[in-house]
Amino acid sequence: MSASTETFDVIVVGTGGFGSSCLHHLAKRGLHVLGVDRFSVAHDRGSSHGDTRIIRQAYFEHPDYVPLLLRAYELWRELECESGRDLMRLCGLLVAGPSDGEAVPGAKLAAKLHGIELQQLEVRDTADRFPAFRVPAGFEVVFEPAAGFLFVEDCVRTHASLATQHGAILQTGDAVLDWSSDGSRVRVVTESATYEAASLVLTPGAWAGHIPHLADCLPPIEVRRKPLLWHPVSEPHFHVDAGMPGFFFEMPDGEFYGFPSLDGATLKVAQHTGGDVVTDPLSVDRSLHPSDIGPVAGFLQNVMPGVMAEPTRHAVCLYSMSPDSHFIIDRHPEFTNVVFGAGFSGHGFKFTSVIGEALADLAETGATKLPIDFLSLERFAD
Repeated sequence: MSASTETFDVIVVGTGGFGSSCLHHLAKRGLHVLGVDRFSVAHDRGSSHGDTRIIRQAYFEHPDYVPLLLRAYELWRELECESGRDLMRLCGLLVAGPSDGEAVPGAKLAAKLHGIELQQLEVRDTADRFPAFRVPAGFEVVFEPAAGFLFVEDCVRTHASLATQHGAILQTGDAVLDWSSDGSRVRVVTESATYEAASLVLTPGAWAGHIPHLADCLPPIEVRRKPLLWHPVSEPHFHVDAGMPGFFFEMPDGEFYGFPSLDGATLKVAQHTGGDVVTDPLSVDRSLHPSDIGPVAGFLQNVMPGVMAEPTRHAVCLYSMSPDSHFIIDRHPEFTNVVFGAGFSGHGFKFTSVIGEALADLAETGATKLPIDFLSLERFAD
């Protein structure tokens, strides 16, 4: 080992939503940890930006996520207490779609299996309670009171800031060129330095397919370009303080979601489905095109006619889609002291508090008591 090589207990590569959380958990346990990222904290080049992210418990994607969500809620509240910051607001979530679709039946199943409160609403009564919406005829509607949203950049900044307060070293603006492991030690080479540690955590987001020695063991991860749009509103009932909830609609032409207005002037809405495939995350087209606006404008015209169809602001984030749209969290199949999280498929941020804990467990002890087995790499084995 070179005398100039810095050594750590754990190195975390990628300090966005998941990496910053893992760094915080490790540092809080007293470990000597390094976080490395080619971008600054809470940057807008990846998947953890755009003001807000929905958090919910009646998880229609799969009921096995619910125990992780319940722990995530606990950890978000602990993070708020430790930092003194408001990071999560529970304004409720309206979910609507066909009774034979995926969203409403999936939410009802998760709620039933795990005892989550989920209110069944009649379509004719929804407009009285939530005047922002015109629910299509024949749709089924449920409302989850314990759902809400996270302030996404503030969550990342808070995890990173508290990690450094607990002694973590955060090296930003420094891309990783290579890494290696002999099973007991890892070596990470960046543009500016070389580091060594007992274990390595890889949370590269959209760059998972570009990380040496990681892409080869993963199934194909498809990166999609996802515009986020802020549309003008004028009526007070769109504001979060007036009782406006978050929303998710499973429409015939796609899935759409959004948030109450936080500023009284605009609300954020986006299409969850679709998205152009990205080959190079560094060269994503971040301009706004008519094809980005059209689907959302059509949804607003049909379901939220009080929202102006032309956005006044936009951002572009990235979805890293696994083949089955579920997360991949595991130890590297060749190097047991290397763990990773990838393929969070556009619904991962709400889990960053708890997945960061799971990754920290795996890096520190090689195992975790958290129920993540259903997210292991083994499910893609031939």
